[in-house]
Parts: sequence; C-alpha cells; structure tokens
Amino acid sequence: MIGLGTVVNTCAIILGGIGGLLFGSRLHQRYHDTLMSATGICVLFLGIIGTMENILTIQNGQLVSGSSMMIIASLAIGGIIGEFLNIELYFENFGERLKRITKSQEDNTFVDAFVTTTLTVCIGAMAIVGALQDGLAGDISTLQAKAVLDAIIVLVMTASKGKGCIFAAIPVFLFQGSITLLAGLIELIMTPSAFTNLSLVGSILIFCIGINLVWGKKVKTANLLPAIVISVIFSYVM
Repeated sequence: MIGLGTVVNTCAIILGGIGGLLFGSRLHQRYHDTLMSATGICVLFLGIIGTMENILTIQNGQLVSGSSMMIIASLAIGGIIGEFLNIELYFENFGERLKRITKSQEDNTFVDAFVTTTLTVCIGAMAIVGALQDGLAGDISTLQAKAVLDAIIVLVMTASKGKGCIFAAIPVFLFQGSITLLAGLIELIMTPSAFTNLSLVGSILIFCIGINLVWGKKVKTANLLPAIVISVIFSYVM
C-alpha cells in the first residue's frame, strides 16, 4: 500500500506524544529542564554526525573536507529568501491556530513546542528517502525506522515542552505524503550529488534546532529552510 510508511510514521509520533504527556505530567519542573537539555544535546549530535558524514571524505589515505562554498552559498541565499518570506511566521501562525482549535490558550509553550518538534522530525534525509522509497517501490523500511526514532524524540520533547509537540504529526503527514505522491517526479531531480547536498544542509539545520533547544531560540531555523532547495540547485550549477 503506497503511503503506508507515512501513516505508520504519523501514528508513531502521536503515540510518542501521548506517552510523553503521561510521563511528563508526573515530573517536577527541574526534570523537564534536564530533559530539554538532554534532548537538545542529542539533536546537536545528530546534526554533527549527519554533517560530518557528508562533508568529510578519505582521499589518498587522508581525511579531506569539502562543500564549503555550497554550504555558505546555500545558507546565505536560503536565509535571505526565508527572511523575505518569513517562513517562521507561517509556522507560528499555524501553531497559534492549532492552539485555538485545541483550546490550549493557557499553554505558553504550545507554539514553540509545535514549531521545534515539526522541524526536528521533518528535516533530514530519512524523511525524503523513506517517502521516495514508499512512493516508488512500496518499501516502508526506512520510514519504519524513522517512526521508531521519531516516537522516542517526540516522547521526550513532549515530556519537556508539552502537548504542542504531538501536532508535529500533521506537517509530517503532509510533507512525507506529498513526497510519496510525487515520488516519480522527485526521483528525476534528486541526483546523488543533489541528495548529498540536501543531506548536508539538512543536518546543519538539525544542528541549529539543537542550539535552540539547549540555549533558547537563537536561530530562526524555519527561515533557513530554503537553503535545502538552494543546495539541490547548487548541485546542478556546479
């Protein structure tokens, strides 16, 4: 069944969120703070690992780094486009709408929890690769693995930031579902070089999310999302 992987992933996020609510309600605030820091550190290292995997290669027995120009150009141009479009504001407005619909006006962390969790579980190679595999071959193995990881991440984030995290399931369903439906077209665009660039810049954005989790909102990560598109375009230009 085409699209089953996204359905499994979405359900895993919801279940992880429910588990986080049940678990988090039993904890004192100082435990919430520690969980937040722990989650941020984990996300930081996920970003570092993904970046190192794509930026470092072995040539003639030596470790060599590359893609510096692509990273600078993608983040700079993507950041300008993101600021012009103010993508972060759209995420926040959607979060505010969900907050009103769910009658969660008293929850001051709802919007931040929604935006942060959405970016954490949507950005990354597994979401795109898994959705493409699902759409092209009905192979949901990658999205099943992602579902397990997302369930754990969302459980911990919900325990520390609240129920806004659960609603990240909506963007995940729409994002991955769209890629699955358009898999045939996207496959033609995503050359190996384009995918490497996408994975690299995506990992850097995941690192930015970790920064915000540990030290508070320092980076408008959503406004950097166009950098991913620029990185794919860069693979064709170069």
